[in-house]
Amino acid sequence: MANEQANANTEEQAQQQFVIQKIYCKDVSFETPNSPQIFTEKWEPELKVDLHTTVNPLADNVFDVVLSVTATVKVGDKTAFLAEVQQAGIFNISGFEKQQLDHMLGSYCPNLLFPYVREIISELVNKGGFMQLILQPVNFDAVYAQHLQQRQEATDESSDAVH
Repeated sequence: MANEQANANTEEQAQQQFVIQKIYCKDVSFETPNSPQIFTEKWEPELKVDLHTTVNPLADNVFDVVLSVTATVKVGDKTAFLAEVQQAGIFNISGFEKQQLDHMLGSYCPNLLFPYVREIISELVNKGGFMQLILQPVNFDAVYAQHLQQRQEATDESSDAVH
């Protein structure tokens, strides 16, 4: 009995597949709306980082995952710069249960894409004449868990409204 279960687990793992087909930059934007005056301001920046992930099925077991990151730095009430990057990847993912697949698309894939975003934003900011900006690591597992919780709360609220 134990051998049969071990064999079944081995077969399931052998059928699971995760392949990165392509990683590409989908969109990049860098704005410095208050330059050159912003360079004369006392540099006390406030950084705000927004991130969002979208998943687009392309074919059976093939997904386009887009990690969108916007880094906005303000000095007082003036925007010093705004850097927006949409980093994407095409992933072939098969043999996983729906919950595992959702986790891979919502956490694992964005985690793979984030270093590319960090590098692009760092280069844009540097070439824009500003001090180096290195985005801190993101716990995409926590972000994904928060998304699931928000989705569950929204489902609970809508079912409460029906009753």
